Amino acid sequence: MASFISDFGLMWYLKELNKKEFIKFKEFLIQEILKLKLKQISWTEVKKASREDLANLLLKCYEENQAWDMTFNILQKINRKDLTERATEEIADVVDSSPLGLTDSGNPKLYRDHLKKKLTHDCSKKFNVRIQDFIKEIFIQNDCDTFENLLISKGTEKKPHMVFLQGMAGIGKTMMLKNLMLAWSKGLVFQNKFSYTFYFCCRDVKQLKTASLAELISREWPSPSAPIEEILSQPEKLLFIIDSLEGMECDLTKQESELCDNCMEKQPVSILLSSLLTRKMLPESSFLLSTTPETFEKMEDRILCTDVKTATAFDERSIKIYFHRLFQDKIRAQEAFSLVRENEQLFTICQVPLLCWMVATCLKEEIEKGGDPVSVCRHITSLYTTHILNLFIPQSAQYPSKKSQDQLQGLCSLAAEGMWTDTFVFGEEALRRNGILDSDIPTLLDIGMLGKIREFENYYIFLHPSVQEVCAAIFYLLKSHVDHPSQDVKSIETVLFMFLKKVKTQWIFLGCFIFGLLQKSEQEKLVVFFGRRLSQKIQHKLYQCLETISGNAELQEQIDGMKLFCCLSEIEDEAFLVKVMNCMQQINFVAKNYSDLILAAYCLKHCSTLKKLSFSTQNVLNEKGNQRCMKKLIICWNDMCSVFVRSKDIQVLQIKDTSFNEPAIRILYEYLKYPSFTLNKLVANNVHFFGDNHAFFELIQNCSLQYLDLGCSFLTHSEVKLLCDVLNQAECNIEKLV
Repeated sequence: MASFISDFGLMWYLKELNKKEFIKFKEFLIQEILKLKLKQISWTEVKKASREDLANLLLKCYEENQAWDMTFNILQKINRKDLTERATEEIADVVDSSPLGLTDSGNPKLYRDHLKKKLTHDCSKKFNVRIQDFIKEIFIQNDCDTFENLLISKGTEKKPHMVFLQGMAGIGKTMMLKNLMLAWSKGLVFQNKFSYTFYFCCRDVKQLKTASLAELISREWPSPSAPIEEILSQPEKLLFIIDSLEGMECDLTKQESELCDNCMEKQPVSILLSSLLTRKMLPESSFLLSTTPETFEKMEDRILCTDVKTATAFDERSIKIYFHRLFQDKIRAQEAFSLVRENEQLFTICQVPLLCWMVATCLKEEIEKGGDPVSVCRHITSLYTTHILNLFIPQSAQYPSKKSQDQLQGLCSLAAEGMWTDTFVFGEEALRRNGILDSDIPTLLDIGMLGKIREFENYYIFLHPSVQEVCAAIFYLLKSHVDHPSQDVKSIETVLFMFLKKVKTQWIFLGCFIFGLLQKSEQEKLVVFFGRRLSQKIQHKLYQCLETISGNAELQEQIDGMKLFCCLSEIEDEAFLVKVMNCMQQINFVAKNYSDLILAAYCLKHCSTLKKLSFSTQNVLNEKGNQRCMKKLIICWNDMCSVFVRSKDIQVLQIKDTSFNEPAIRILYEYLKYPSFTLNKLVANNVHFFGDNHAFFELIQNCSLQYLDLGCSFLTHSEVKLLCDVLNQAECNIEKLV
């Protein structure tokens, strides 16, 4: 049989076996070795070997052909026909394939062949979840066109590319980039454009502490000695794909003298990465960078990127199809999907494939055991906690075992440490430090709470960063930060302030989950699971923190309003919400989608103390949709504008980066036109109007308005004329126009 497999290929097939099949595999392996009269391996060594250990052991003791022939025969014996068929196809592919359009030979061809073989097997499951095949099906559509478009930048085609691919964590950026690499290795994209493409994941690179670029390239090479000099001789023919920038802190403010231009020189990996991103190193090469929107927002002013692309995964149709595939029962599938569709936050989360699986699986289990899926879908915290607690309680049991309690408590401690140290990939030492035993790891992998990183042995990640966040939030209800084994973990008050001020861009839900866990129903769930009372002082502590913001204008300026709205809507305590909102004299927020607008409207309609409001709704108010969606959007906008009735002392209104359709600007005008509303300063920066915008210019005639700033807002010739007419009116009191 042709040899096509290596350690990572063999490992992939072994990882596809369940626990019983893997034990059976080991038993047949000993029989095969005896039958073929090969070098003996002790049963003790085989029995204790993990999948990775066994793959390495086979390739160490036997030739590739021998190792694979035995593996293939055993797969047939344990009736894994799917795996033997796949292997047969891949062997044929390796033997017969000839990349289309490729004229390179020597090292470039060697590297392409290695990459194709490696990436063919790189779809192994990190998690024990059943959605990978469906994700692949969604991503395969029009892949090659998508890949080519990634590196087409308007007006910059002749320059080296520096393209950002942004998207929510877990939305599929890594899969897209690895599929791109596979397509390149097969000669399907970027033909003759790049001699080499190299993929670096920041979370993996971070584990190295220090490295040179030459070392990183060598790690990707099929043999121990990479031809570095040849590879770097044509830097314009190199494409570097740098994934998960949020996984590493890069200081892009460093002086040029602190950076490095020597590809052979070993540097702290953060300096190495900064040198590449600022083009101090290899300025002629092209870069494709992936990260979350929050990290991109932090970096965009410091990197000269040629284009920004947005990764999208599951649309409404894909989510609905997946629910029907998982449930099979059409009525139950539609019931569950409808619950998700009615909750805009939950629906937004389901656009991330792994989280879609988590939500659908959680609801399926809840329905099957006669639970209440409606209450589970009320808030995102409720769904996350229901899913996590269910993983630790066997279906036949009513309560968790002591071991399960300890395992989850250890995970919560680990998660909290990770949030404070910006760590999302954990070694076994970190697990042990937080009370997770080596014997616990197989269980945590089997239930899907942890996944294994294949690039680094014995390194683990949570199912999704948001799952790590909810576990970290649970830690704060179980223990005080002073009881944590790591001094990096700070108090819950510090968590709140840092979350609201967006100090750590990777804290997407942490504060929201802490507030969500204060709901009575969530407290009861945790008390039942852990069998002990939780701290009753946390809500008071959080309110005291928020109260300190009152009257502190400088602090209020730093608060991200959207983070505050997310926290307050998750606690579902209207009295608490009103108390907090009436501590606020100024609020600044950006609503990036309909879900954000809902949260803003819910909180602002309870506020009566504002003096300054600054917001951006981007293109949310001008998005096209069916009549039902547009009606819901306008109702939501109307609710938000009601803040101008309750907070009659607003002096400053700042609108930035916003597109208004005609109904939206008319609603805003209706709320601001009353003489009793004493607006003094109106700032409309980069604001666009669609349809009849006379209402906006009528608004300017508000007799109390003295300052008007229209910076970066495009006005047509007729709109400029209309503005001049308004300014010439006797009742207009504007003293300064910017």
